[in-house]
Amino acid sequence: MIRRLVPFFAARIRENHLRLLGSSSASSSVLHEQPPPPQPSHSQSQSIVAVHMTDNCVRRVRELQSQEGKEKMLRLSIEAGGCSGFQYNFSLDDKHNDDDRIFEREGVKLVVDKISLDFVNGATVDFVEELIRSAFQVSSNPSAVGGCSCKSSFMV
Repeated sequence: MIRRLVPFFAARIRENHLRLLGSSSASSSVLHEQPPPPQPSHSQSQSIVAVHMTDNCVRRVRELQSQEGKEKMLRLSIEAGGCSGFQYNFSLDDKHNDDDRIFEREGVKLVVDKISLDFVNGATVDFVEELIRSAFQVSSNPSAVGGCSCKSSFMV
């Protein structure tokens, strides 16, 4: 069984490595404020880059901004680790980098760096309040093929 799984995992690691290398060598001359140029309609669905925020996410970021006294952005980044290989990391930030992509809804800004965007393109960020915790989480991620039940980590 291990002999069957090793080639599968090795191929996935190579794909992830190439994905990370490809995203870091992409052109950095495009400003984050400018939308990508329009594409022909047959390939438009492939070129759409977006990360969505739910109403609960927008509401909670606004609450945090009012407590902080200044406008902060929600930053989503991806780190190696977690029980499934990659984990989501959320933080509040008041600045952005040149390679960041900014998504906005109702005045609330979500910042994602270029490398992390490859892993969360098309995802939806939510704020969930449960008995054991309250946290931002990625409620759906089309790039993930699996993950843990707490939705804090995923695999591609």
